[in-house]
Amino acid sequence: MVKSAEEIWRDALDSRERGDFVSAIDYAKEVVKIEEDNAEAWMAIATWSLPPPTRGKPSQPTLQQSAKSISALRKVVLHEPDNLDAWFMGGRILLDHLGMLEEAIQWWEDCRVHYPEKVTPIIEQIGILVRLGLYEECTDRLAELQNEKMEEPTNQQSMRLQGVKGMVERAAKMEKEEIFRPQDPQHPRWEIIERMKKVKPMSSTFWLVAFIAPIVFIFGSVAMTFLGGTIFGFILVFLLILSAFGILTRLSMGLLQSRNRHALDIDRAIDFETSSGKLCIPESIRGSVVYNSMLKNRSPSVTERLEIVIDSGERISPKYQPILPEW
Repeated sequence: MVKSAEEIWRDALDSRERGDFVSAIDYAKEVVKIEEDNAEAWMAIATWSLPPPTRGKPSQPTLQQSAKSISALRKVVLHEPDNLDAWFMGGRILLDHLGMLEEAIQWWEDCRVHYPEKVTPIIEQIGILVRLGLYEECTDRLAELQNEKMEEPTNQQSMRLQGVKGMVERAAKMEKEEIFRPQDPQHPRWEIIERMKKVKPMSSTFWLVAFIAPIVFIFGSVAMTFLGGTIFGFILVFLLILSAFGILTRLSMGLLQSRNRHALDIDRAIDFETSSGKLCIPESIRGSVVYNSMLKNRSPSVTERLEIVIDSGERISPKYQPILPEW
């Protein structure tokens, strides 16, 4: 007797409960063959195609797992466009696990068609535009957030928005005179990167410990000498130290970015390669200390995809421009 889609779906759920995700996916695929518009089954395929969550260090998906998941998620939002979880999951996979920045921007723009009042899609788009060095477009997106029709952001969204705004301001200031365009092999930044290719980027933790902490310590010691004789004075010194640490940290982040600019430039070049599917990083820099340092920050699936791009050997056009939605 031929099973119905409902019966096969129950088999899929039973397999999932037993931890047999291979069988669960096979059953879910049978369901969508019968009911192509079954968004729940497509969502299950997208979720079960990725490594199951763990209590320890989360497992990173492979390129094949990421590709299967995003393919299923496209079906989910096609048949159930109000599934916000699917939109969020797809945006994360496109950006973090496939490195497809152009696709991610368009994905969030498609999400806005169904959720025009949501602030998250715009915030995510701004973060991607910063990585591509498209600061004018960032400004336009930030202005869109001021639209009175937009929803009131939650506390978490507000924090994320402030972080994105700070990222835009610091990046635009750092590149005020010269925005790095990695698709241009004659861009002067490539010469600077070549000179600094053996220099690792400095971590923010090391920066705080090596530079900010000593200054704050000296400031606190001096303040204690003059104000620390009483309980009130001790409390005042404590508050002054906290304020000094916060202010110096914010003010010095621009200096840290400037010091690490060669590494940030490589990061953008990698984004251009994974997004366009074509090469722009010179062979003399690929495999260097700074290149390997930035590549370690990428997920295994992005690294795997980048290897395919490298094997293709196709160079990016100097006139290449990221494809953006029509805003």
